[in-house]
Amino acid sequence: MAITVSSRQLFIDGEWRVPILNKRIPNINPSTENIIGDIPAATKEDVDLAVDAAKRAISRNNGRDWSAASGSLRARYLRAIAAKIKEKKNELGKLESIDCGKPLEEALADLDDVVACFEYYAGLAEELDSKQKAPISLPMDTFKSYILKEPIGVVALITPWNYPFLMATWKIAPALAAGCAAILKPSELASVTCLELGEICKEIGLPHGVLNIVTGLGHEAGASLASHPDVDKISFTGSSATGSKIMTTAAQLVKPVSLELGGKSPIVVFEDVDLDKVAEWTVFGCFFTNGQICSATSRLIVHESIAVEFVDKLVKWAENIKISDPLEEGCRLGPIVSEAQYKKVLNCISSAKSEGATILTGGRRPEHLKKGYFVEPTIITDVTTSMQIWREEVFGPVLAVKTFSTEEEAINLANDTHYGLGSAVMSNDLERCERLSKAIQAGIVWINCAQPSFIQAPWGGIKRSGFGRELGEWGLENYLSVKQVTRYTSDEPWGWYQPPSKL
Repeated sequence: MAITVSSRQLFIDGEWRVPILNKRIPNINPSTENIIGDIPAATKEDVDLAVDAAKRAISRNNGRDWSAASGSLRARYLRAIAAKIKEKKNELGKLESIDCGKPLEEALADLDDVVACFEYYAGLAEELDSKQKAPISLPMDTFKSYILKEPIGVVALITPWNYPFLMATWKIAPALAAGCAAILKPSELASVTCLELGEICKEIGLPHGVLNIVTGLGHEAGASLASHPDVDKISFTGSSATGSKIMTTAAQLVKPVSLELGGKSPIVVFEDVDLDKVAEWTVFGCFFTNGQICSATSRLIVHESIAVEFVDKLVKWAENIKISDPLEEGCRLGPIVSEAQYKKVLNCISSAKSEGATILTGGRRPEHLKKGYFVEPTIITDVTTSMQIWREEVFGPVLAVKTFSTEEEAINLANDTHYGLGSAVMSNDLERCERLSKAIQAGIVWINCAQPSFIQAPWGGIKRSGFGRELGEWGLENYLSVKQVTRYTSDEPWGWYQPPSKL
């Protein structure tokens, strides 16, 4: 049965609005290369309207409708959103799958996480009420001090195409829980489910302007949003190059930013592991979500004593992955999101080969799929540390392999990158794992696994992978400002100055 993609407009101030310039962008199903619909293309004029709507939502009724309302009130809306998403899960999963190429089972699992994320931050919103006016211990008994946690204000949320609904939720749920009003700008390559969230907000009666959704091109809608003087904070997930531009723009207005950027994450495999068990984790760490994960453990650093046998097993695991239309049952690898990204991935593989690396498996379109932006899982050996394939993010199903002989060498190889998002250590020696978890320069270290993500645990990187943390209580803190309130309690005068003579 055909999947219907609704023709939505921009979601601004609680209503669907036609873009002022009435421009639209075609949606292309990356599995078939067919146009399945289109999305509205916002420009600066539309962004201005969205920011103005968010400002009104913050100040309406002196903030009592949203920003200064109780966390319990906001929690009710977040739970209502979660319930609606759960109700529409199957429909949303299919839309996500045809929009970005994600295998349907993955898309449905993502939606479970979306629901859980809204529910989790509903709980934190309620807890926020009891944490207000938390006392501060002072060294002088003539003063009393406490803190208030207040919403930052109007926030711009700019999200990527690899986890369209989930990455948006990682930002929307804590921003709304904190009492902010938000403008979401999803990637133009995968915006369909984010627009459906607008319809859900209408259905549950979210106050107008609290969440606005503007789709469009990065250099038009995204840049206008990032540079808007009335946006109080920007949270961005995407490429390091774009993150750098956003940071530069925000600096002109001394505006806070949170950046979750690219990665080239290592997975270090020692000689004492179960080879088959670790082979599956290694394949999963790099090829999950069609290899399009910022934290993909795409640099394999394997002990030289097991390298030949282990890589042979990896090839067998990779060649056994089912590559198909993502709606097919059992699909484990779908297409790359777009033609441009598909060509980029193939160019990276071609460059590695021309630099002297060996393509052990993959590196091309699967023979049984004549249409769509599909790339076979690719494993590359004979790699040097100067090669582009070792140093730069591919954002596709491509694993580069190097060997090591000592623990120190493994650590040096792992850290020889300007990225620092994820990492994995595979060993049965837990003391060794602990040593490496401290030595590896990354925001996340997985031990004997790769890519698990939990709503309760912080997510983010260091170095050129960005700064700030999403998820957990750290995700909520992203959207709160801390205000100190201090009161002088003594009846005695302060007594610092000599009082004027009395007449």
